Amino acid sequence: MANKRIALLNLGCRVNRVELDLMADELIRMGCSIVDQEDASAIIINTCAVTAEAEAKTRKAVRHAASLPQAPLVVATGCVANLFADELASLAPNVVVEVQKDRVAEVVMQELGCALEGVSDEGYLLRKATPTGRTRPGIKIQDGCDNRCTFCIVWKARGPARSLAPDEVIKQIRVAQSHGAQEVVLTGINLGSYRVALGEKTVRLPELLDLILQTTTIGRVRISSLEPPDVDEELLAVMASSNGRVAPFLHLCLQSGCDETLRRMGRMYQTELYRFAVEAVREKIPHVSLGTDLIVGFPGETEEEFEISRAFCEEMNFSKMHVFRYSKRPGTPAAQALGQVSPQVMAARAHTMRELAFQMRYQSARGLVGTTDSVVVQTPGKAVSGGLFDVSLDPGVPVDSLISVRFESVSKDATLKASLVSV
Repeated sequence: MANKRIALLNLGCRVNRVELDLMADELIRMGCSIVDQEDASAIIINTCAVTAEAEAKTRKAVRHAASLPQAPLVVATGCVANLFADELASLAPNVVVEVQKDRVAEVVMQELGCALEGVSDEGYLLRKATPTGRTRPGIKIQDGCDNRCTFCIVWKARGPARSLAPDEVIKQIRVAQSHGAQEVVLTGINLGSYRVALGEKTVRLPELLDLILQTTTIGRVRISSLEPPDVDEELLAVMASSNGRVAPFLHLCLQSGCDETLRRMGRMYQTELYRFAVEAVREKIPHVSLGTDLIVGFPGETEEEFEISRAFCEEMNFSKMHVFRYSKRPGTPAAQALGQVSPQVMAARAHTMRELAFQMRYQSARGLVGTTDSVVVQTPGKAVSGGLFDVSLDPGVPVDSLISVRFESVSKDATLKASLVSV
């Protein structure tokens, strides 16, 4: 075991976290232990290329890991590795790049001179949390993207859209459930594009959700993120009739609330379609919570366009809004576009939007006081609701429990305080 101490570093999205969990699971089954970087003989870094800053963070992380006193093996994988393998490999002599994520565990063992025999059937799922610290495991059901947004390079790193077979999805959920998971999160790069042809039948996300509900007893399934055009009657019908087993939360990507900005971004919708989707969701699932992503300072965004976007977000009344400043990404059309917005203006706009995001979240949380919901306990005294709100409760409730609570009050940071509901 002396040279089988592995450290993990995830950079980027929830899909990356799921992939790193799978690598770690395989390594644990090979007899490795998960440790901090300072104690590791090998460090796996799952990289992110979504922005130029993310790439810079990747390079910094690789250099830092490679320069540790014990000179560990550093294995870089993920989106930056796919795009710039030679550059990453040249950062230090102890850096190895592996673009095939399903080979990372094998590469680590080979580079460390360890035998591959004796793989156990049991891995991290025996524990309550995954190696990246999550009690609600993700199930990656889709990868890749066929869209061509002008600010994005992920489609180059991830390749075309492809989907996991339904029976494999069910298998992974049952494995997670058998080891204590009460909620699973369906993840993907473009989740709404999930499609698998089975004979003359095509299984899409609504059919997959229905299959999960019919063939497993998992307490709750959460959809990670969707594009507005992917919200259809079939999906909403499954969610509405699930009796809470499909979390009443949808993260609908927006990026901008201004049609002119959306057009320059190369998005596949305008605000009219987005508004229609939100209205349909709230009609079918009145207690739903809505999240979104927003980019401020996209090339060409004027003060008027920004204000239109701000007003649209306020109208949508999101309960969770991630705000990002536009990051010039080399290799994308937007990086060469006219009208680049200054960092100072972007910072001011981001501040404005984040203040709005908090106000909307706090008001949404206040509106839940006096209502009941099911929550998953993630750490002692802390849980997450169906609408993805942080919840504080009795620390004696076991971690990974899915329990019914009543929301009694809300704190200044929009955390809901809850009491247990007697069954």
